[in-house]
Amino acid sequence: MTYSENRGEKIEIIPAIDIRGGRCVRLFQGDFSKETIFADDPVEVALRWQSMGATRLHIVDLDGAASGDVGNFEVIRSLIATVVIPVEIGGGIRLLPTIEKYIEIGADRVILGTSAVNKPEMVKEACSRFRQSIVVSIDARGGFVASHGWQNTTQIPSVEFARSMVQLGVRRFIHTDIGRDGTLTEPNFSALFELIDCTKFPVIASGGITSILHLKLLSKLGAEGAIVGRALYTQDINLSQALAAVEN
Repeated sequence: MTYSENRGEKIEIIPAIDIRGGRCVRLFQGDFSKETIFADDPVEVALRWQSMGATRLHIVDLDGAASGDVGNFEVIRSLIATVVIPVEIGGGIRLLPTIEKYIEIGADRVILGTSAVNKPEMVKEACSRFRQSIVVSIDARGGFVASHGWQNTTQIPSVEFARSMVQLGVRRFIHTDIGRDGTLTEPNFSALFELIDCTKFPVIASGGITSILHLKLLSKLGAEGAIVGRALYTQDINLSQALAAVEN
C-alpha cells in the first residue's frame, strides 16, 4: 500500500496499554520517573477497550523496553488469550526467538525499535520470515531516532532511518514524537507527513493525540492508524465517540 492509496481511508484508532510491573501505566515523554498508574489489571483494560469497539490493541512492555528482555510475558499472554481482536506488541524485542515467542502466543504484529537501530540484519531476517507481522517503531526526539526505551538518542535522522528500513523489507512503521508522548498537546503533523511521503508505506501515528480533530487531521494526512494512550485514560477522547466520528 502506498501513501496515495492509503490517504483518505478510515483511520484505525488503536488504544495503548503500557505495562510496567504488571500494571497499566502511562509515562510522560517516556520518562520512567514520571509514571501514572491507571489500572492494576491490564487484561481488564483490554476488555474495556474491546467492548467499546476497538479493532486492535497496542501493548508495550515497558520493563522489557528498559531492560532489553521480556518483562511482562505472562500478563501479555493472558491478555492475548482473553481478547478476540488483534494485538501488536512492543518493548524489549531484540532477538528472533522473542519475536517467535510472541507470534506463537498469538500476537498479530511485533514491533521492533532498539533492535532495528542496532541489528539491521536481524530486521532483514525477521521481515523475510514473518513479513507483515513486523513493524518498526521510529521513536523520535528532535527529529532523531531514540532507542533503549527512549533513553538514548542517536544521530540518525528519522527519515534516513526509515529509508534504510524499507531497504531491509519493512512495510509498516509507527512514528512516535517522544516530546509529545503523554503530554496531551498535539501530534507532530509535519514529521508524520514527511515520513508517510518518504516511505510510501503505512505509518501509524503516536504521541500527543488529544482530540477527535487530531484523528481526523491524521486521517487526511494519510496515517493508517493512530495509537491513543493518555487521552483515553483521562477521557479527553471517548473511544466510542471517536470511532463513530472517523466512521462518518
